[in-house]
Amino acid sequence: MATMGKYCKANSLKKLREFSQWTECTENIRKEKKEVSGNEVEIKRELTYDDFLYLQENYVVTDGIFKDENIIFDNVTPEWKEFCHKTLEFEIPVYEPVQIQASANQNKSDS
Repeated sequence: MATMGKYCKANSLKKLREFSQWTECTENIRKEKKEVSGNEVEIKRELTYDDFLYLQENYVVTDGIFKDENIIFDNVTPEWKEFCHKTLEFEIPVYEPVQIQASANQNKSDS
């Protein structure tokens, strides 16, 4: 079963290809379904500059929202992380825990 991460960011392939050490595992590109002569078949598609890929929280790039499927780029290096932060402005949000405070009316009824 595919794993959904807590955070990912869509980036254009044009922007990702600006990284000097960018490579693509094209065998992992999602396939498209098309109907041919009344039969549904899967065909391999070509990535274009207009396509969007997903930068996952572990810095792997996928062709879809799941972090362990259709992995296009997984050469995670310090240079790649720096590119992600500086050029792609990739920052994983830090979610602060929510503290629920009792309302004044609730405090009166409890006493």
